[in-house]
Amino acid sequence: MGGQIGSAVAVVAVLVALGGAVVAVLRLRARRGVATAEQRATYDVLHSASLAAEPLRTGLTAATAGKAARHLRRLVGAPGLTVADAERCLAFDGRGSHHGDQFAEAARRVVTGNRSIVLSAGDLPCDRVDCIVRGAVVAPLTGADGQALGALVAVADSHPAPGLVQATMETARWAGSQLALAELDSSRERLARAEVRALRAQISPHFIYNALTAIASFVRTDPERARELILEFAEFTRYSFRAHGEFTTLAEELRSIDRYLTIERARFGDRLQVRLQIAPEVLPVGLPFLCLQPLVENAVRHGLSRKPGVGMVSIEARDAGAECHITVEDDGVGMDPAALAAGVAQAAASNGRGDEAGQHVGLSNVDERLRTVFGDRFGLVVETAPGAGTKVSMRVPKFHPGVRA
Repeated sequence: MGGQIGSAVAVVAVLVALGGAVVAVLRLRARRGVATAEQRATYDVLHSASLAAEPLRTGLTAATAGKAARHLRRLVGAPGLTVADAERCLAFDGRGSHHGDQFAEAARRVVTGNRSIVLSAGDLPCDRVDCIVRGAVVAPLTGADGQALGALVAVADSHPAPGLVQATMETARWAGSQLALAELDSSRERLARAEVRALRAQISPHFIYNALTAIASFVRTDPERARELILEFAEFTRYSFRAHGEFTTLAEELRSIDRYLTIERARFGDRLQVRLQIAPEVLPVGLPFLCLQPLVENAVRHGLSRKPGVGMVSIEARDAGAECHITVEDDGVGMDPAALAAGVAQAAASNGRGDEAGQHVGLSNVDERLRTVFGDRFGLVVETAPGAGTKVSMRVPKFHPGVRA
C-alpha cells in the first residue's frame, strides 16, 4: 500500500512540475474528441441517409421498405412514417400504423397525381382514445422516368407544421433519387443481357449446319474424330448459351475460341491456319462475356471464308503493365473503312437483323460493351482495307471495380 501511495505522489509531482503543458495537452485532446452540436447533427443525418440508401438502391419492395423506414423516419423527424407503393403500405415505423388503410388510400392519390398532399385530423378519423395522429404529409417517391413509384407518409401529432412538410418532401425527393438509380442499374443489367442475346443470335445457322455437316463427314471414315468434334461442339454451345455471369476470364474465352476453331478447321482443313501468342500472366484478366469470341468468328466468317487459298487468324494477348492488350487479326479480304463505318451504323439501327447488319453487329456490340464497362478510352480499334485483311485491337484493364469473372 505504501508503495502505491508513493507512486501516486510521484505522478502528482510530475504533473505539477509539467503544469501548463499538461493542461494544454488535455484541452487539445478534448477539442479533438468532442464534436460540436452542428457536427453531430450533420453526422446523424448523413449516417441515417447512408443506412436508408443501401436497401433503396435495390428497388421498392416490402423488404427494402422495411429496412429503410426507420432511417427515413429519423430524417423526417416524425413520430411515425409509412412507405407505400401504388397499391398498399409496404412498411411502418413508429406510431400510427392502425391508420394503414387511410395512408394507403392517400398514397394511391399521390402516386396517381404525382403531387404531395397534406392531411388534417378531419381526413384521418379514428375512434382510439390513445391515437396521436392529428395529420400527415404524403409525398411521392419519383422514379427515373419522373413518374411516382410510391409515397412517403409522415405522421404528425398536431396539424402538420411547415417544417414537417418541407422535411417530408425533401426526404421523399432524395429517396426517389435512390429508387431511380436502382431502376437505372436494373436497366443496365437488362441491356447487358440483351446485348449478350444479340451476340448469341449471331451464331449463324450456317455455322451450325456446316459444323454438323463436317462432323457427319467423319462418322464413317473417322468415328473417333467425329466423337471429338461432337464434344467440342457441345462445349462451345454450352459456353455461348450459359445463363449466368456478365463477365468471364480471358482463359475461358480462349477455351471457347479454341473449340470454335477446332470445328472450323475440320471444315476448312489446311486452308485455315491459326497463330496464338498469349502471355500466361494475362489469362486471369476479367472481361465482358463474349467480347473476344465474336471477333474471331467475324475473322473466319467474313475475312477468310471469302479468300481463296490459305488464310491465317492471329490472336495475341500481351501484358502491358496495368492493362492487357488483345488483337485479333486475319489476312483475309478486308473491307473498305467507309463501308465498315456504314455497316456498323446499319447494325445499330437494325439491331443486327439481316446479313449485312449481322456482319457488323459483333463489332458494334463488343465496342459498346467495352466502353460501358471500362470507359470510352477502351473501345475497339479496327484497321482494315480491301485486300489487306482486318486487325481488331482492344485494351482491357487488369483490375477494374465491378468486374468479377
